[in-house]
Amino acid sequence: MRADLKQQAAHAVELAQMAGARDAFATASQSRNVEFEYRDGALEKVKDTTAQSLAIQVYASDRYSSHQTTDLNPDRLGSFISEAVAITRALEPDEYRKVTPKELFADRPVDDLDLVDATVATLDREQRLAWCEALDAAAHGHERVISATAGVYDGTVNSASASSNGFLGSQQSTYCWFGSSVTLRDTGDKRAEDWFYAGGAHVADLPDPSGVGEEALQRTLSRLASEKGPTLKTTMIVDSRAAASLIGRLLRPANARSVQQGRSFWAALVDEQAFSDKLTIVDDPLIKRGLASRHYDSEGISAKTLPIVENGVVRNIYVDTYYGRKGGMQPTTGSASNRVVSLGEHSLAELLSEVGDGIYVTSWLGGNADATTGDFSLGLRGHVIENGQVGRPVGEMNVTGNLKDLFGRLEMLGNDPYPYSSTLAPSLVFTDVDFSGA
Repeated sequence: MRADLKQQAAHAVELAQMAGARDAFATASQSRNVEFEYRDGALEKVKDTTAQSLAIQVYASDRYSSHQTTDLNPDRLGSFISEAVAITRALEPDEYRKVTPKELFADRPVDDLDLVDATVATLDREQRLAWCEALDAAAHGHERVISATAGVYDGTVNSASASSNGFLGSQQSTYCWFGSSVTLRDTGDKRAEDWFYAGGAHVADLPDPSGVGEEALQRTLSRLASEKGPTLKTTMIVDSRAAASLIGRLLRPANARSVQQGRSFWAALVDEQAFSDKLTIVDDPLIKRGLASRHYDSEGISAKTLPIVENGVVRNIYVDTYYGRKGGMQPTTGSASNRVVSLGEHSLAELLSEVGDGIYVTSWLGGNADATTGDFSLGLRGHVIENGQVGRPVGEMNVTGNLKDLFGRLEMLGNDPYPYSSTLAPSLVFTDVDFSGA
């Protein structure tokens, strides 16, 4: 399979050069995705899809364009690529658009990332249905349940890339996820909702489906009798499941494109003590069985561990080749892989005890963050922390502030990284946070 994809990618590059392109970078991909969804005791949806595509970036006469097709018929591919080259020649020139320099292909790691589980290809209807039934039974384990939906999602992703200046590589991964979402009858016309899903590259790493369904139910039960939260300034604990999203908002403008375009509060932060000295974030693409592990990125840049923040000091941002040239920055990688946040020494229970009183955030409900200034306002769901214990559930409240300032007030971290995310973050404790509610 990977040999065929390599041949397709390399052949596409050859066709582009034959049509007059100076350089080209092509990626051929193929995937299979199977979905089973089960609702209130009955199988509701079965979907089995396969897809294939070829994407090509064309560099001709100092001009650039990218094209994609799902028609890989050899008799038509040549015409598609010839037309792509002709279209490229008609565009305005861009001196910064060049194929990835071949020196960035060097030292590609050969680590066995263990991203492929042969078991995924052997999963049958009976196994997927058994998982759905176990999830459903556990999620319905309370008299207040109105409805519960269980889902099983698995598949395989294959890709191969080739360039006109010597790159040739392929990557393959499998995945399998399952979980439940639950709706409960609350007081009056109110409803309580929550979910829990687990997954990874290997079936053997999956937890017991009944336990996953039970976790979804318990998370939803904890939302019963939720009230509008108070307006106050206090300590905030962000649950590890919600922490990944908050880290994602912090890092969203940490890239060369945003910096070069003047739309990032990270522009002047490199080598500066920008955040609390308790914050360390590393981008690590070489974690075994990691959800975003890889040997190279979408430009063919060889994977390596990239420190982003070290004890609060910004060490790197994500720099692709194009915006790196435009902004005079050395390329690192244009996209994130596994983000690993350093751990603290305390369990969540210990963090709650240390904090005493505050707000415990379990999930975010929309909101926005300004990439240029870092100012944010986020809706949330969670609980009041009272005397070191998780208290009454709250919602209909916002947390507001500035991301740089917020992470400057990072006081403690837990030892409980959430495993079902490409951002491996523990529970986070921030001081002096502004909440608005009742």
